[in-house]
Amino acid sequence: MSKTKTILLGHGSGGKLSHDLIDSIFVKYFDNEYLRQQTDSAILNAEGKKLAYTTDSFVVDPIFFPGGNIGKLAIAGTVNDLAVSGAIPKYLSCGFIIEEGFSLKDLETIVKTMAEEAKKAGVIIVTGDTKVVDRGKCDKVYINTSGIGLLEEKYTGISTAQNLQAGDKIIINGSIGDHGMAVMAARNELNITAEIESDCACLNSMIKGVLDISENIRFMRDATRGGIGTVLSELAKSHNVGIHIQEEYLPVNEGVRGMCELLGFDPLYVANEGKVIMVVASTDADKVIKELHKSEYGKQAAVIGEVSDDHPGSSWLETSVGGKRIIDMLSGQQLPRIC
Repeated sequence: MSKTKTILLGHGSGGKLSHDLIDSIFVKYFDNEYLRQQTDSAILNAEGKKLAYTTDSFVVDPIFFPGGNIGKLAIAGTVNDLAVSGAIPKYLSCGFIIEEGFSLKDLETIVKTMAEEAKKAGVIIVTGDTKVVDRGKCDKVYINTSGIGLLEEKYTGISTAQNLQAGDKIIINGSIGDHGMAVMAARNELNITAEIESDCACLNSMIKGVLDISENIRFMRDATRGGIGTVLSELAKSHNVGIHIQEEYLPVNEGVRGMCELLGFDPLYVANEGKVIMVVASTDADKVIKELHKSEYGKQAAVIGEVSDDHPGSSWLETSVGGKRIIDMLSGQQLPRIC
């Protein structure tokens, strides 16, 4: 852990500081066989059944942004954490911390959006909690959601990449960095002519379609805070494999690319809220891509690289001009309060 004695914004980045904080304090005191896996969802045994259980908190600023709001984000984030574990999302809880003086109209809009998104995803919100704090003690509204999903035994190894092999193909379902740049533009009221919208969406139906046609999905992770760069770096380090990515195959929308170049951001580390990294057996890559293309959230799906025996523990990007650079875990804070 860093030598600082106080919490920094970077501790919430999803990158190295976040991992250091989790390992040095939370895992240190809460340690158990489930938490130790540090997957998007805990895989639990319940009287012979497998359950996936996850929780997440949302503090995005601003609470309304192109393509969504904090409520849509809360539903999609929790549903996706369950779905990438191979589970069928079923039940959610939601807790609200609301600042005194917050607009009832805005609160109703957020709650209505949550209900609509939950209906689309086929999940139901079954319990919740509401707290109100003094003015200035909270920034408008924060939301916590937890979710439970049902998991078939054959999918229990997906969240931990249990069957990862050299030669497996790495797939992304679409363009990267949309959410982070949409929130950035809205937060700073940037006069950007390009239409950039958050990719915030529930991916469970698309993911189920892939699981239905392939028994060789080795790993899935939604690339939220820290972007795909942090996911790939984590995967390489935790399994001591090489990850080789080709920049020319990475889908990045032109508006996002231009904004990143203008502001000095690397799309690899910009947050997404509707993107899943899949590692698939090479024999199934083509049919997985074909299945993803059937979904509105997978039209730009592409194979972007592969797992390798070379450079174990490292993730590498082959640039469009033929060079190579290491993809390391995000260090510090690129965009605070992005989800």
